[in-house]
Amino acid sequence: MGRPDKSKAKKRGLRRLFSWKKLLGTFFVCCLLAMGALYAVYLMVPVPTANAEATMQSNIYKYSNGKILARTGKINREIVGLERIPEKVQKAFVAAENKTFYRDNGVDIKGTTRAAWSTITGKGKQGGSTITQQYVKNFYLSQDQTATRKLKEMVIAIKVDQQKSKSDILAGYMNTSYYGRSSYGIQAAARSYYGVDATQLTTAQGAYLASLLQAPNQYDWTSATPTGRKLVEQRWNYVLDNMVGEGWLTATERAGLKFPVPQKPKPAPGMEGQTGYIVEAANQELVRQGVSEEDIKAGGWTITLNIDEKKQKDLVKAVDKQLEAKLDRKGDKKDATVQAGATSVDPKTGAVVAMYGGVGATEHWTSNATRRDYQPASTFKPLVLASAIDNRSQTQDGRRIGLGTIYDGTSKRKVVGSSIPFAPENEDNASYGPVTVQKATNSSINSVYAQMIVDVGTAKTKKTALALGMKDGADFGETPAMSLGTMGASTMDMAGVYATLDNHGEKVTPALVKSAVHRDRTVTPAKTTGEQVISREAADTVTKAMTGVVSNGSGFRAAGDYEAAGKTGTSENNRSAWFVGYTPELVTAVGLFGEDAKGNQVTLTDTINPGRANGGRTPAQIWGAYTTSALGGGSDASFDLETDGWGGPDREPTSTPSTGTTDEPTEAPTTDAPDPTATTTPPATTPPVTRDPATTPPPPTTTPPTTEPAPPTSIQPPDGAEDPDGDGTARPPQ
Repeated sequence: MGRPDKSKAKKRGLRRLFSWKKLLGTFFVCCLLAMGALYAVYLMVPVPTANAEATMQSNIYKYSNGKILARTGKINREIVGLERIPEKVQKAFVAAENKTFYRDNGVDIKGTTRAAWSTITGKGKQGGSTITQQYVKNFYLSQDQTATRKLKEMVIAIKVDQQKSKSDILAGYMNTSYYGRSSYGIQAAARSYYGVDATQLTTAQGAYLASLLQAPNQYDWTSATPTGRKLVEQRWNYVLDNMVGEGWLTATERAGLKFPVPQKPKPAPGMEGQTGYIVEAANQELVRQGVSEEDIKAGGWTITLNIDEKKQKDLVKAVDKQLEAKLDRKGDKKDATVQAGATSVDPKTGAVVAMYGGVGATEHWTSNATRRDYQPASTFKPLVLASAIDNRSQTQDGRRIGLGTIYDGTSKRKVVGSSIPFAPENEDNASYGPVTVQKATNSSINSVYAQMIVDVGTAKTKKTALALGMKDGADFGETPAMSLGTMGASTMDMAGVYATLDNHGEKVTPALVKSAVHRDRTVTPAKTTGEQVISREAADTVTKAMTGVVSNGSGFRAAGDYEAAGKTGTSENNRSAWFVGYTPELVTAVGLFGEDAKGNQVTLTDTINPGRANGGRTPAQIWGAYTTSALGGGSDASFDLETDGWGGPDREPTSTPSTGTTDEPTEAPTTDAPDPTATTTPPATTPPVTRDPATTPPPPTTTPPTTEPAPPTSIQPPDGAEDPDGDGTARPPQ
């Protein structure tokens, strides 16, 4: 008997060790272990919170006409709900990326495995993800191409598919995807490529945007190579054909579609120029309405402003022509100190229709439109008059105060009836003698208004000022000097105050924000008009007084083809110069402020023009140029005034100032001790008659003219003539 075959025995031993039953069992065990491992991973990998960039959005700021003024934030994204996206545009994205989206469980095992294997073996990056997986990658994970991230993506996608509806997933995908041109999300892409909101996208446009997601930069038609254009057109056709195949588009509709060439890219608006000022002011207004700064920074807001695009341009143009064109900011240190600010308001609605914050937010961040660190000066005087009329105040000798009331306009005249000594100097130390309140308003006579605020009472005047819209009552020193506007105020504050006067005493609060909408909330705009804060008679009487300032007084440079009321103002040491005025349709406050490179207040003297830069010059010229443009060249509207009979005729005693002319002081008011012999009126030729002021007005203590003289006239200087005093009296060029 022969010896056994050792090779055959060895083979039989291997077969026993690796029998098909054992191999099959091992395979099933490995599968179970793999499934167990996957299940363990499934249990261990939670659905994380959204990554920071996925929820970060830009804020959109629009003009009142809906045109975008600015977009802020690092991520150009505005999240929109699926209900705002046309259904066929939705289907185009599904057709492009994942036809089985509505049927699958969120994961494409085959495609994902292929992509993961290619990544592991170094063969390059491949796709293969479902819409759900891409949404998970964008919303929850990073863009890293690693096997670990891919595994997490699959697990989370399965969980998300179980927890969320297909609509929510599709909306998330469309809102988090990157489309090129720095655009994240369908809304930003629609605006960037076609200049429309996502709600207005056509099927053809939606198919192009869906095609972009495969290679956003390569497929941007305006910058693509001929090959890139060919590829994106093929991709576009592929999307539409898939839509037909899925029954989402008819063959007839498909045949009628043409490739929608996108518009050229436009740079996103930045914060340069006036934009930064407006955006910051709008944000601060939202904060005052209860929106936290954190909420604003998180983005997602669509903020429509009251800013009128045309009027905004008109205002900038007026400042550029009347001020900036005359300054040498780079070559002259004095010129560089001049800052301009302005706010324009609709007196019927309170809407801030235009705002000028300075040379540019990127060069001078502090907004000259909203800053309150400069004095409004004599633009406060009409508030003293408003308080006098509203409170039916009387002079020291019992005469009711109205536009025809006679006061002593002597410079440095000591006020009577105040425990605080005050004797302000008129501009250029000019003394006028006996003048009416109308004349004192036209010529901005300090001595008259200093006495008037004592007659009214500083506390009552302050109360009226705050009711009209002045801010920060703690800044109001209740002294006679308050009559000269010694508190701080912004151009927006003064525009609001004068808008209330223009609105017949009904409160007007300037508002920059028309609406603020977030997908999670809507902010109700602040109420811009309110109760009657002073009587209509008081407001209208002040308006009547200020029409004289424009027609016959220090504000004549603001006159135009419209009826206007206004007031000039120049603060102590000429650190600020103002003109605030209005027509029946528009209120605008313009201010110039002297500020050095360190932010200190400095004089405006010898900057924009030789000598004082008073409110009747450049501010009034800016106001007039802007108002003319904003009103389309002019207006036939007239003031509808109701005075209480105490406005009085504009009677002017036959007196002239002993020196100088009009406007405000350049030096600090003096505070000498009061003269016990001084009175509120010049010495009378006959004793005053004692009467009951509640019934009939007493005669003035000076003998009034027997006939009403013609109102004073101002001769506007011809071209080339000099008018150094700002009073309308021309001097020939020297």
